[in-house]
Amino acid sequence: MALRFYKAYTPGTRHRSVADCTELSKTRPEKSLTRSFHRAKGRNNRGVITCRHRGGGHKRLYRQIDFRRNKYDMNAQVLTIEYDPNRNARIALVQYDDGEKRYILQPTGLKVGDNIIASTEAPNSIGNSLPLAAMPLGVQIHNIEVHPKKGGQLVRSAGGVAQLVAKEGDFVTVRLPSGEVRLLNNQCWATIGQVGNSEVMNLSMGKAGRSRWLGKRPTVRGSVMNPVDHPHGGGEGRCPVGRSQPMTPWGKPALGRKTRARKKYSDSLILRRRKVS
Repeated sequence: MALRFYKAYTPGTRHRSVADCTELSKTRPEKSLTRSFHRAKGRNNRGVITCRHRGGGHKRLYRQIDFRRNKYDMNAQVLTIEYDPNRNARIALVQYDDGEKRYILQPTGLKVGDNIIASTEAPNSIGNSLPLAAMPLGVQIHNIEVHPKKGGQLVRSAGGVAQLVAKEGDFVTVRLPSGEVRLLNNQCWATIGQVGNSEVMNLSMGKAGRSRWLGKRPTVRGSVMNPVDHPHGGGEGRCPVGRSQPMTPWGKPALGRKTRARKKYSDSLILRRRKVS
């Protein structure tokens, strides 16, 4: 992926950059692999906002992605590389030898015409899927299962890559993009390579309206609200928060308070915690 910049012919294009989509094969998705997509807009089942700053945006079709890669020992050929509005990574349409088509996450370096396979004896090449027990040490992986046969849940966003660093008994040690080092069952499957479209982090929106197209609503600082709306609100002019520490809108500690459950089942599997910025 490369970036394309606009000339400053309006204020909204002065700093705008967009993805150069020359690597994409077509603009229309495979119809058999799409379905309608109800967007929650930050509401729960009662219609109450539980996650602020979501709503609006362009209507989307959901592309059904094969995170399980459970069509074993059968070659698949990459037909197209496509855009997916529901994720920042690109997706690849692959066709298996029996004619079935599926979408997968496109790893860096996977091109139209390449062949991939999911097998316990698959070679160590980009796009192939194997169980962690069958992979060599030091290999870069993505789309990693947490529980065997459940489908990939870890390392699925653009540019994401994890590394297999050790094997011992029924477990392997994996270093995740966050810096966390943890144990996983060696029967979990993963895909070799780094998720593509890694330069998406360098995109510049250029104007607020472009965020609205993506379904992101404005964020307002608590310090400019009234006391009834936020613990930081009120006062004359610019005031400090007026509390011993910053608070959320609901009066709970923010900025640094750990929210992970204290007694979580996977605590014993985490060898080193993730980096906290």
